[in-house]
Amino acid sequence: MKFNPLVMGLCMWATAMAQAQTPSALQVRSLAASCAACHGTNGQAQPGMVTLAGMPQAVIVQKMLDYKAGRLPATLMHQLAKGYADDEINAIAAYFAAQKK
Repeated sequence: MKFNPLVMGLCMWATAMAQAQTPSALQVRSLAASCAACHGTNGQAQPGMVTLAGMPQAVIVQKMLDYKAGRLPATLMHQLAKGYADDEINAIAAYFAAQKK
């Protein structure tokens, strides 16, 4: 079998594109569900916690990126934020922004 650099390049490109895709609606809902322990179901937090429902997407994204980079002090959020890719953070933020307050 002869090595074909074009085929190899196409395989690498396809793999990169598959990994860079925006999460599906079901994946986003599952990711957002992991926030429920502290921020409540669909972002409706109990008193004393931050409500995410209806918060502007840009605000959530910026806070998550700040936690991820260590610019905001936190007990847990800086560790949790590091577990999400930027496209996942954007998708989760859009999900919570779309929820009713």
